[in-house]
Amino acid sequence: MTDATTRLYPEEGCVLVIGGSGGVGAEICRVLARDGCDVALTYFSKEAKAQAAAEGVRAEGRKATIYGINIEVPEAVAKLVADVAEHAGGIHTLVYAAGPLVPLIHLSKVEPALMRKHLLQDTLGFFNVVHYAIPHLRKARGSVVAVQSSAQFRYASADGLSVVPKSGVNGIMKAVAKEEGRYGVRANGVALGIIDAGSHPALMEAGYIDQKYIDAAATNVPLKMWGKPVDVAEAVTYLASRRGRFVSGQVINVDGGYHV
Repeated sequence: MTDATTRLYPEEGCVLVIGGSGGVGAEICRVLARDGCDVALTYFSKEAKAQAAAEGVRAEGRKATIYGINIEVPEAVAKLVADVAEHAGGIHTLVYAAGPLVPLIHLSKVEPALMRKHLLQDTLGFFNVVHYAIPHLRKARGSVVAVQSSAQFRYASADGLSVVPKSGVNGIMKAVAKEEGRYGVRANGVALGIIDAGSHPALMEAGYIDQKYIDAAATNVPLKMWGKPVDVAEAVTYLASRRGRFVSGQVINVDGGYHV
């Protein structure tokens, strides 16, 4: 049994996980539930996977609700945040684990319309959620954790469609850390390398990359292995919880040392 001195998260409210239907997002939801959180999770198109992620939360003994959402639409995000807060009694933590599947294209060959699409889906989407969640996070003296890319710190050729939007996500995260700290709100990031349930398997399935690319990338990882979703989830929950109470404005690279 926990009390106010040992509880990792505020007693009232829930975690809102944007992108909880993905392989990494679902594990984040499960580990948050393990640590005592009720979870509201969103999906864009994969309702069945969102339902499975919700079952993972319930298996840990916590409540789970799912919401379909296009975070590009401010009005939809405003309604989502209001509904989640009303249903759960508040929002104490925001985790952003969303983002589109990104093909590898040299920046010189990226059409402006395609870059705009990814900026809308990722950077602006994150901004929309942060904008409407901040009043609830202030009330809870809560936290934001944004999942990003280790390619921001060690650029991989032809990865600009990922790096540019995620760098924007990082900028928003740092602005929140700087400006909202006076209200007790913290903001941090987790930057991913090669994760075996992350974007790399999906990119292989879509034909954007092949095994040769993965093998070459692995040579740049000092630990010589892929990460697991739980590796990401543990970093997220550390930053989101009171264990990281004096950490704000930081990014933890969960990439096996790739960024070094």
